[in-house]
Amino acid sequence: MARIKTDKDITKREVILHAASELFRQRGYKAASMRDLAEKIGIEAASLYNHIRSKSELLYDICFNTAATYNEHLESVEASKDSYLKKVETVLRFQIRQMVENSDNVIVADREWVHLDDAYLSNYQTMKHNYRKRFNQIITKGVEAGEIKKINVPSTIWLLLHAVNGIESWHRSKTQIPPDELEENMISILIGGLKK
Repeated sequence: MARIKTDKDITKREVILHAASELFRQRGYKAASMRDLAEKIGIEAASLYNHIRSKSELLYDICFNTAATYNEHLESVEASKDSYLKKVETVLRFQIRQMVENSDNVIVADREWVHLDDAYLSNYQTMKHNYRKRFNQIITKGVEAGEIKKINVPSTIWLLLHAVNGIESWHRSKTQIPPDELEENMISILIGGLKK
């Protein structure tokens, strides 16, 4: 029987989670089976259950780990002494890098969370809602402080987050610009549009 291949810094569980996020992104959570996942990793399906309890556990980990990463970063931005405009830029740069470097997890957490078990669904929705609300507060305070032009903040949040989510098409592009250039272009346009 084949074993899960790992590097010295990566656990077997992390290998499984990485493969699951790729699979869930490609096929969707509902369509992906444990047999598909085992095949992707190169082991027997029954062997997966030595490391995880269920497919739903994998989705839970992907969604909540991703949400925790985003919330921890936002917490550090909120605590910083930077201007509000700089805080918005820092948040956007982080989100862009996550979409470039960790896109499978981010996209699965953004799209497949609706398949979380009922016991976790409302907690996850609350985490997503609170993240947007806190990001909204940074921009609102920036407008009040005169650092950001007067704008409709909820629609601006929607626009910024959807612009970052659009990076998914960059991954498929045949004329892909380097990630650093992509980040600088996006920041120039998005932050430039907020400046007074």
